[in-house]
Amino acid sequence: MIPAPLIDALRRARHVVVFSGAGVSAESGIPTFRDSLTGLWERFDATSLATPEAFRADPALVWGWYEWRRMKVMHAQPNPAHRTIAELARHVPRLTLVTQNVDDLHERAGSSDVIHLHGSLHQPRCFSCGERPDTSPTMPDEPEAGRRLEPPCCMACGGQLRPGVVWFGESLPTEALNTAFAAAKSCDLLISVGTSGMVYPAAEVPGLAWHAGAVVVHVNPQPQTDHSEREFALAGPAGEQLPLLIKQAFAKESPG
Repeated sequence: MIPAPLIDALRRARHVVVFSGAGVSAESGIPTFRDSLTGLWERFDATSLATPEAFRADPALVWGWYEWRRMKVMHAQPNPAHRTIAELARHVPRLTLVTQNVDDLHERAGSSDVIHLHGSLHQPRCFSCGERPDTSPTMPDEPEAGRRLEPPCCMACGGQLRPGVVWFGESLPTEALNTAFAAAKSCDLLISVGTSGMVYPAAEVPGLAWHAGAVVVHVNPQPQTDHSEREFALAGPAGEQLPLLIKQAFAKESPG
């Protein structure tokens, strides 16, 4: 059951921020960083591959793993949570979507102007000069047949392309982070969905919204709240709870 005060707050909201994390993509079959690697990658630790040091030491190994991840994303499909977030944008005057995910499932579900705090698998850049290619690299024919794949060369300087994601030890993109923080401070209601709230500084977003006076709702199988007022918890999969919330808030009244 969706709390009536939350439904009322969503109906009245002029600016809604949706803050999404790995749990949303996991419902489309995308493994999270906390999941154990499988198949050809089971002897590796994901956190040991997602660093600048790992790329310097073995670019082909790191590029091969990220191409495998990109293949998984391209084979996945947006789930009801992705589609409901896109639908919500049609019901509220303003919606800002901030994601910690590096896939494009929000965009493929119909969302636009998505703020990617941790970068994107589909936007590589040069490890040396930072330039981005005009188009994404093509998918290898058999990315799981050999885990090592040499990165493409940068057309600007000849250096190697690296995945366009934020690695451990790197700072989040300043413009994206500042935009997310500003949206959190100016919104009426924030929906935090599929995120543990443990990865900083991104995890500051819901707290900034609450301290600025917004209503905050956490959607997660095991949601946690920090405050007794203006904060709600919807326990369950995002693909179930978000459609229910939107349906109850914006369902058309029966005629007569």
